[in-house]
Amino acid sequence: MKKLLVIDGNSILNRQYYGIRPLSTKSGLFTNAVFGFTKVLLSQMESLKPDYMAVAFDLKEKTFRHKTYDAYKAGRHAMPEELAMQFPYAKKTAEALGASVLSLAGYEADDILGTLSALAEAEGVEAYVLTGDKDSLQLVSEKTTVLLAGNHDLTHYTPDVFFDKYGVKPCQFIDVKALMGDSSDNIPGVAGIGEKTALKLIAQSGDLDRLFADLSTWKLTPSVLKKLTEGKDSAYLSRFLATIERKVPLGLSLEDIALRKKDKSTLRALFVELEFTAFDRILAEEDAEEKAIPEVKAMVSAKQVTLDELVALPLASPVALYLADRVYLADGDAPERGYVVDAEVKDALGVLVTLPHDYIVFDSKQLYHTLSAWGMDLPSIAYDLLLAAYVLDASSPSYDPERLSLAYLSAEFPKDNPAVGIYRLMQATEKKMEEEGSASLYHNIEAPLAKVLFAMEKRGFMVDRPMLAAFSLLLDTAISNYAKDIYDLAGREFNINSPKQLGEVLFEDLSLPVVKKTKSGYSTDADVLEKLRPYHPIIDFITEYRQAVKFKATYADALYKLADEGGRVHTSFNQTVTATGRLSSTEPNLQNIPVRTELGRELRRAFTAKEGHLLVDADYSQIELRILAALSGDRRMIEAFLSGVDIHSVTASQVFKVPLDAVTPELRKRAKAVNFGIVYGIGAFSLAGDIGVSMKEASGYIKDYKETYSGVDAYLGKLIADGKANGYVTTHFGRRRYIPELTAQKQALKSFGERVAMNSPIQGMAADVIKIAMLRVEEALEKAGLQARLVLQVHDELIVECPEAEAEAVRDILVREMEGAVSLAVPLTVEANIGKTWYDCK
Repeated sequence: MKKLLVIDGNSILNRQYYGIRPLSTKSGLFTNAVFGFTKVLLSQMESLKPDYMAVAFDLKEKTFRHKTYDAYKAGRHAMPEELAMQFPYAKKTAEALGASVLSLAGYEADDILGTLSALAEAEGVEAYVLTGDKDSLQLVSEKTTVLLAGNHDLTHYTPDVFFDKYGVKPCQFIDVKALMGDSSDNIPGVAGIGEKTALKLIAQSGDLDRLFADLSTWKLTPSVLKKLTEGKDSAYLSRFLATIERKVPLGLSLEDIALRKKDKSTLRALFVELEFTAFDRILAEEDAEEKAIPEVKAMVSAKQVTLDELVALPLASPVALYLADRVYLADGDAPERGYVVDAEVKDALGVLVTLPHDYIVFDSKQLYHTLSAWGMDLPSIAYDLLLAAYVLDASSPSYDPERLSLAYLSAEFPKDNPAVGIYRLMQATEKKMEEEGSASLYHNIEAPLAKVLFAMEKRGFMVDRPMLAAFSLLLDTAISNYAKDIYDLAGREFNINSPKQLGEVLFEDLSLPVVKKTKSGYSTDADVLEKLRPYHPIIDFITEYRQAVKFKATYADALYKLADEGGRVHTSFNQTVTATGRLSSTEPNLQNIPVRTELGRELRRAFTAKEGHLLVDADYSQIELRILAALSGDRRMIEAFLSGVDIHSVTASQVFKVPLDAVTPELRKRAKAVNFGIVYGIGAFSLAGDIGVSMKEASGYIKDYKETYSGVDAYLGKLIADGKANGYVTTHFGRRRYIPELTAQKQALKSFGERVAMNSPIQGMAADVIKIAMLRVEEALEKAGLQARLVLQVHDELIVECPEAEAEAVRDILVREMEGAVSLAVPLTVEANIGKTWYDCK
């Protein structure tokens, strides 16, 4: 049997808007509602595979119901602008998915749903009505199923399901609404009659007419009898208002709304604009399935060449290089100049690395690893499209060439000749970087850094595997002891790793105050445990237990397994992940080992230099505060750094108005929290929690800080103002951070945007500086003829492994090159230490 799917566009968009966290593009377009809307449509299209499909939307014009009752839907709040701006995109998306988008003056979307479902029933077509509005439940029949969207699920209402829930038939639901009314639509109903009573009355009488034909028949209480007697006219008016019109003059047949083939070109353009990477992948998967036809091979329009012909090709450098099932080449933006090498990738690359060409590629670091694994020399990279795209938009959810082609060329990526697509994207993105002033950031920092990161990943970091094994056993013992202490204090054994069981112990057995609840029960996250710490000694043991479990699984056992035959672990440095420009580390993450915990410090003993070698660890001192002082030009803060006195002690002295020699460790601690908190736009509430003072005290500290460092306050204010005016903020080296949240109407989003605007230029510049330092250090070590090389970067810290005899020279190079990475009004300072293990260097 054929199927019809009709959708209440307004209802689904509203529900998604309020049910999904705020999402927005870099340009400030809010997208959470249309994201959820698209996800719902794709899901139902996949599940139902309808033959006919329409999405109905309300219009602003009044309907026939308003003509009868002026107050219909009166009192509704105006639609938020963040939601209103998403409606056009939802309609475009629905149309591109192949659905018909319908509206008609004088009628509501519900009426269109009812009319189309009636049309389907008359023609023997199975109808499905997708909505978040219970009003449509009156449409349920043997041939029409209402898919009612809830907060977390979708209920399929058939006649049986409806009766089981309400105790009446779907066709009787209008009469129930006539009695109970509907406050959301301002349908009055009968005053004082609620849903429970309305259902009971209609279940007994059958319908509104029989109920009012003789009220004495139904054994009503005096109160209900009085309400019905006085509210009869209101009930019939309400029934009229609640009844969905099923004969709307649409002038359509079912064939007019037959589901069309997806317009993938339009969808891709929409998904690029809306930054919906996940849906891009769905389209790509569909493309792959369509191509996966047995016995049919994909043809390419690029000219095919053999390995012998490859050597003789008149390629003008640089050459675009694209790796897929074959190697594709292009040295111009005309398709006829594209080539595909008729040979295995390995063989083609073996020839290419011998040719005197520079190459335009996507992800040079990955190419380096591929060539290295095959024992080949590294080619000269003229341009890395992945890094260029990251420089242009560090917040992008994806840098797939297909997406970049739509974004920068307004054209689909040429899958039959991908190297030409890479070449054209190089031209477009390079021009864009020149226009935005970020070309230097790409050419002088990001592009050359890829080769350094590749070398660091290949070298790896030596770990002491026997020590890791011993550390794991030690953690096993600690975990067992902590568990025993927890069971003793709880009075019983339970699964400590189960939030549900732990919640029952803490909040039911031990009666500790409930701090936060989630949909699944009691919250027992780290913040909750911290707040519960004063109430019971079991909290400390739970915290220690969790930390030990995490260290065993995440570090001790994982590092042991990940180490290669030579005992070295090889992390991956992610160059295109963070919005600030910082590097991140994965598989394993060596940047996230806690430095302030005893377990974290002990774990660092396992990171060691190989036999006859040492580690040299150099770390910037308070780099972000120094950058803040320099960029803001604040006289007092600059003088504090130039004096050589501890900045946190100086801040404590000035903010808390005590002599410098009277600053206590506690005052310094508070000043440090304020110093770093200001950079991150900290508020009084958060600061109070961080340093254990009242909100009033915290507010006073922030106020005094801003008065003391008025230049800093003015600078941060200017960052916010510029961010709002431009839509982005920029680092000293031209790295942009788009912040659409700055123009949000919701205060929480706007405040988040302001914090990002204040922090990004500072944290972003710190990220740029450490990258420059890495380039300088690696070059200086090679130039000095030393064997020493970088093995790890952790935020503001660099670690070099070197022969013992080179250690002192390496320390001097690290300090010199790191401190000389950039010239500022406040000099950068570096502390460097030598040791056999990472632990010894601290």
